[in-house]
Amino acid sequence: MKDLNPTVTTGPLPASRRVWHAGTRHPDIRVPMREIDLHPTAGEPPVTVYDSSGPYTDPEATIVIDRGLPRLREGWIAARGDTETYAGRHVTPADNGFAEGARLTPEFPVRNAPRRATQGRAVTQMAYARAGIVTPEMEFVAIRENLGRKAQAEAHAQTLARDGESFGAEIPDFITPEFVRDEIAKGRAIIPANINHPEAEPMAIGRNFLVKINANIGNSAVTSSMAEEVEKMVWATRWGADTVMDLSTGRNIHNIRDWILRNSPVPIGTVPLYQALEKVGGIAEDLSWEVFRDTLIEQAEQGVDYFTIHAGVRLHMIPITVNRVTGIVSRGGSIMAKWCLHHHRESFLYEHFDEICEIARAYDVSFSLGDGLRPGSIADANDEAQFAELETLGELTQIAWARDCQVMIEGPGHVPMHKIKANMDKQLQVCGEAPFYTLGPLTTDIAPGYDHITSGIGAAMIGWFGTAMLCYVTPKEHLGLPDRDDVKVGVITYKIAAHAADLAKGHPAAQIRDDALSRARFEFRWEDQFNLSLDPETARSMHDETLPKEAHKVAHFCSMCGPKFCSMRISHDIRAEAQKDGMARMAEKFREGGDLYIPLEDKA
Repeated sequence: MKDLNPTVTTGPLPASRRVWHAGTRHPDIRVPMREIDLHPTAGEPPVTVYDSSGPYTDPEATIVIDRGLPRLREGWIAARGDTETYAGRHVTPADNGFAEGARLTPEFPVRNAPRRATQGRAVTQMAYARAGIVTPEMEFVAIRENLGRKAQAEAHAQTLARDGESFGAEIPDFITPEFVRDEIAKGRAIIPANINHPEAEPMAIGRNFLVKINANIGNSAVTSSMAEEVEKMVWATRWGADTVMDLSTGRNIHNIRDWILRNSPVPIGTVPLYQALEKVGGIAEDLSWEVFRDTLIEQAEQGVDYFTIHAGVRLHMIPITVNRVTGIVSRGGSIMAKWCLHHHRESFLYEHFDEICEIARAYDVSFSLGDGLRPGSIADANDEAQFAELETLGELTQIAWARDCQVMIEGPGHVPMHKIKANMDKQLQVCGEAPFYTLGPLTTDIAPGYDHITSGIGAAMIGWFGTAMLCYVTPKEHLGLPDRDDVKVGVITYKIAAHAADLAKGHPAAQIRDDALSRARFEFRWEDQFNLSLDPETARSMHDETLPKEAHKVAHFCSMCGPKFCSMRISHDIRAEAQKDGMARMAEKFREGGDLYIPLEDKA
């Protein structure tokens, strides 16, 4: 691999290679997937899995961070003939928090003129879908979601039987480009794909598709740098993050975001309010529509794929939160609540939502309508404030859809298990089945340092009930800014939750990887067990702590039970004996061996 700027992790995962599937409607499409090769003794084909890692795991790719990734979608966007390039706004010192000198992160070296819709046009995937157009992005998504399902169906027919409870989700046996178009037209799915982020590989978020996960990164006023944040993005996608949110709040927000976008193969989301606040010196009361609008255009020109907009926090809702145990825990929600109270007026995000939609439709920026009043403790779950805001988000969804803008809805938060399904049911009802995007939820409040587990439980449940994307939680939640290792733990935890939800929903082919690993486990193919796992490195490391020799990789036992008490080894012995003597004879032996008690009259 030619790694000319070695600041990020590159190279394939063990026994894996990146493969591409071609399009039919759009022959130039090459959809990436990952194939995991199995040991020759398995006699099985490779297992195909979803891959969001981009070219960073491709040994043939040339990775040069200061040039960025190939502009995959640029030709598709230009060919539609409904956009124009223009000079764009001038970058100001305020965009980077007034950082200067040695504290100023360098600008990304390559600048491409931004695009926007031509006058009066909507360039969103929803607008195309409603016009009956199947875009290359839609075909890309269809191929990606199928995971080579037709070929795998022939090799694993027994594992493709539908088994699960979908709670009303309509997941087809095979996803077609037309199905993707229809889901987007109805607002039940989105493809977050800003026309100024052509480097991103198209993906879908919707409950009739695979459950996706998001990883949060971002610098703060006291820690982290551009190099660290780009590496966090690459690291998160390596382990399976489908989107990444840049939640930077310190200096250099503009420049760091540019470095991330130009090197990101996945959609990037932001909370524009954070940068707008930096532009007014961190004083919430000084925020204005003009500053916020300028920030939206700035980020849309850079290529941000989805905006979290806290337009559901309204003036009359704020008093309802006073008696909460933990008040308003959303940063964006608390900022807007403070602004509303100071000015004694409705939020400028709510009042100007029409204009926000006009900006979004000109660049195809999707909305992630923020839950600024989400519960920050299980004591506050499902309260009046939370659901009042959700009702408003449903109203805003209809406004955005009327302007062909793509929308997903953010959800809680901290919710005990018995209250989780009510959140999903209410969201589907009031938001017209727009995709739900939840932070966990955390199911208990007693485990600081382990909130990736408390939230993973809730995430698996709400994913099963219908949530389309799960926002990861790391072990550092409530404690500090996550580092590289925390990011990996959070991503793996949420990949488990998302996959468990896919299995429970009865997603076609979801069980293929599970069954392949189970067969490898029963046959003591240790290398295949490691390689098929979500985290091969950790699986191998834990095994080798007690059985490090290469000979142990073919041993028919592990250190848990040892050679004499391994249940699977005993099962092999039983199976071999059964095949040798015949099942009838074995049944007779079992009957004879079952006489554990001797009648009294037969005792000597």
